[in-house]
Amino acid sequence: MAPTIASLIRSAESGDGSAVDELFAALYSELHGLARSQLARGGPGATLGTTTLLHEAYINISEREGPRFPDRSRFMGYAARVMRGLIIDYVRSRQALKRGGGFEITTLGEDLPESPADAAELARIGGALDELARVEPGLAELVDLKFFAGFTLADIGAMRGVSERTVQRQWERARTYLYGAIRGEI
Repeated sequence: MAPTIASLIRSAESGDGSAVDELFAALYSELHGLARSQLARGGPGATLGTTTLLHEAYINISEREGPRFPDRSRFMGYAARVMRGLIIDYVRSRQALKRGGGFEITTLGEDLPESPADAAELARIGGALDELARVEPGLAELVDLKFFAGFTLADIGAMRGVSERTVQRQWERARTYLYGAIRGEI
């Protein structure tokens, strides 16, 4: 009998490297969809590929020491957070290149496409989410699951074992906090 996601999570938490690999393989298609939705938010200028983002996230997650994933929703939230960070780093890197950060004399025809989003704006959003994670970790995870992973409020409620209405109230609290933090009111 194949191990369940919950048992793979427990084994991965206890340091079993093969369980991390099995967990990733079991959730590959869901994580691929998560990567696709993360990149879709970046607009048509995004040049980072879905599979590349997914594999970079896997490397990042597997190299970290001691991440705790007591359930599927926390694992997916963590994966969404890692992908968000990778996208922000990628956008910053691309904008640095556009502004001469990697200046080399080359032939014409190697123009960089437009960046998918403003790096400063992404940094403000990322900073606000990091602050929310310090103040209310559950709300930050909800944002990662809803906004970045693309789960519905009903899906998140089912993952967390609470009603959709409870998740809706939490979502409103998170949005209010983030709005104030991004505008500098918090």
